[in-house]
Amino acid sequence: MPKSKFEHIYRDLKEKIESEEYPYMELLPSENQLIEVYDCSRNTVRRAIKLLATEGYVQSQHGVGVRSLYRPIHRTNYLIGGIETFKDSAIRNNITTSTHVISFEDIICDQKLAETSGFEVGTPLYYIKKVRCIDNKPVILDINYFNKRIITDLTKEIVEQSCYDYFENELHIDIATSKRLFTVERVTKQDQENLELNDYNCMAVIRGHVFTAGSELFEYTISRHRPDYFAFADTAIRKHV
Repeated sequence: MPKSKFEHIYRDLKEKIESEEYPYMELLPSENQLIEVYDCSRNTVRRAIKLLATEGYVQSQHGVGVRSLYRPIHRTNYLIGGIETFKDSAIRNNITTSTHVISFEDIICDQKLAETSGFEVGTPLYYIKKVRCIDNKPVILDINYFNKRIITDLTKEIVEQSCYDYFENELHIDIATSKRLFTVERVTKQDQENLELNDYNCMAVIRGHVFTAGSELFEYTISRHRPDYFAFADTAIRKHV
């Protein structure tokens, strides 16, 4: 089964589900109809449906068909079960965004930072602080630490466009794993100085450690979100033993 055929069907069905051509709780075309539409094998269709089900877009019901479970979330949502960039989430959520770097420094990891970041003492790092705007409102404060032994020649301009595009397409870094901790914390002076908070007195905070395929830690990030612009989406599938 050519992978390109499977990917095409998956992307096309996903787009139709997200555009609500196949509305929430409605059945998709039958397996036989999809085979005819896409001119492919039964196994190819089933592979595409299986991936959509894994991502929570559909659920197969024996003797009934495949039902759409997708419902759009109206606040900006991010994915728990994957490594998704701010740019990726903006495209998926169909929102206007911008990034403004307010600090870009070279530092050396000291003992205090090593305890929270996971970097070894003495590691050369990029320290970057940036504000994310959604619909022209500054609502996210990101603080990034990047390992300069792995990330080279980073610039402010690259950061304002897309770090991960640069990491993967220019530096050819194989990004593999992210470990994240989610908390709710009080607003800090730094939040107040950089973000439009309205009356909020707390922030949704994500601390993330990101590793290469070789298990090298190359990023530690603290991302502070205004609550009304924050939602993380996940789909859990119960496994029967």
